[in-house]
Amino acid sequence: MNNNERIQYLHEMRAKSLLGGGEERIKRQHQKGKYTARERLELLLDKGSFRELDSFVTHRSHDFGMTDNRPLGDGVVTGYGTVDGRLVYVYSQDFTVFGGALSETYAEKIVKIMDMAMRNGAPIIGLNDSGGARIQEGVVSLGGYAEIFLRNTLASGVIPQLSIIMGPCAGGAVYSPAITDFICMVKNTSHMFVTGPEVVKTVTHEDVSMEELGGALTHGAKSGVSHFVAENEEEAIFMMQQLLSYLPQNNLEDPPTVPTTDDPMRQDPQLDEIVPDHPHKPYDMHEVIQRIVDDGQFLEVHENYAMNILVGFARLGERSVGIVAQQPSVLAGVLDIDASVKGGRFVRFCDAFNIPIITFEDVPGFLPGVTQEHGGIIRNGAKLLYAYCEATVPKITVITRKAYGGAYCVMNSKHIRGDLVLAWPTAEIAVMGPEGAVNVIYRRQLAEADDPTTLRSQLVAEYRQKFANPYVAASRGYIDDVIEPHTTRPRLINALEMLRNKRDTNPFKKHGNIPL
Repeated sequence: MNNNERIQYLHEMRAKSLLGGGEERIKRQHQKGKYTARERLELLLDKGSFRELDSFVTHRSHDFGMTDNRPLGDGVVTGYGTVDGRLVYVYSQDFTVFGGALSETYAEKIVKIMDMAMRNGAPIIGLNDSGGARIQEGVVSLGGYAEIFLRNTLASGVIPQLSIIMGPCAGGAVYSPAITDFICMVKNTSHMFVTGPEVVKTVTHEDVSMEELGGALTHGAKSGVSHFVAENEEEAIFMMQQLLSYLPQNNLEDPPTVPTTDDPMRQDPQLDEIVPDHPHKPYDMHEVIQRIVDDGQFLEVHENYAMNILVGFARLGERSVGIVAQQPSVLAGVLDIDASVKGGRFVRFCDAFNIPIITFEDVPGFLPGVTQEHGGIIRNGAKLLYAYCEATVPKITVITRKAYGGAYCVMNSKHIRGDLVLAWPTAEIAVMGPEGAVNVIYRRQLAEADDPTTLRSQLVAEYRQKFANPYVAASRGYIDDVIEPHTTRPRLINALEMLRNKRDTNPFKKHGNIPL
């Protein structure tokens, strides 16, 4: 074979590898409203930047009629490229090849690319569309999954790991995305579950559809497994591109800055009117955030899950920040089990990747009730407390209204190493709300009063005047300053600049024991 023939053979092999499972299976993929593995990478990566690795790998199985069925690439496309000019490593599962089922060599390809991402300090993005382990290979395929799980764990907190679910993801396969930092699912076409509807019906006699059991809406709103829910694959990929723009390449770098024309000294008079005069009247914390951050852009995480707390990414003075905020319009912004876990995990991510944390606080306390207590509100609420205490990145709190009880302590108070705590004049900082406090302190007087309603109103007003304001806490130094709401944006940007070179450490240890 001469050189020209060798080059021609190479071209033929490459053309063969590009077809995956063949034109007929590619057609069926398109009929389902899904892109192929390679088409997804074209949408995700900068044009012409993708460099594929291991395109000639084939499986090693000789059983169950597999000897003569050895498609090139073995069902997963791996390599590296750029997103907005920044290096990322990728793997994209190909459902047209054996239903995307994972084999020994398939796992080796993913492990190789994950190891490269770790060595070179760049994010890893997995595009998942797989029927699970390849049954023909038995325990070997299970071992492949375990190798991937190990890499996910070792990479956690070192490089960002993103998972986009674009088809089925079942059984043990779900635990790789579960260990990654963020999961995005697509409505109607992506599903995640440990056991499918048939097994559930056999074991528990529950009749449930795939969408109800493990669809994007289920995991985006009920289980909290999915951090983002997209209408289609294009939107899912766009969301992940947006997310990457807020994140550093690895835990040793700072997040990227993005130029803006939004004046860092901009003040918004509307903020002075946003908190209602009546302490029980709700308002939308989204509006507060959008009026303060650069260009009003807020990339919310877990938008439809535990909606009484908001978490997400924004920029202040061109710098990435993580935002944690109560949502007074949902359950009055109270902290419950789901909100605590949601907030705690987000705080820990930001801390791992050097992203400053801005907290907007309006919290009446932890949600009372038998369901919460039996569900472990003590253990789960402690996760959020632990996360804030552990974090060493710049941490700034703005108390917009209520900061009651233990929730005051948890939400980045000065006592747990909050760097700067600012309060609006509308802030109410106390052990509990005025009504509850009066009922406890003056229980006997109220019981003996001729007109307990009038007396209660008087006592509530007196308590609110004496304690439910920011000035008692400020006199102790627990609040660094009481500010006019319209000045919040320049004050936060100034504080971030002041904290730019912050250095803080935790005691040396292998790791802490967060109350999981």
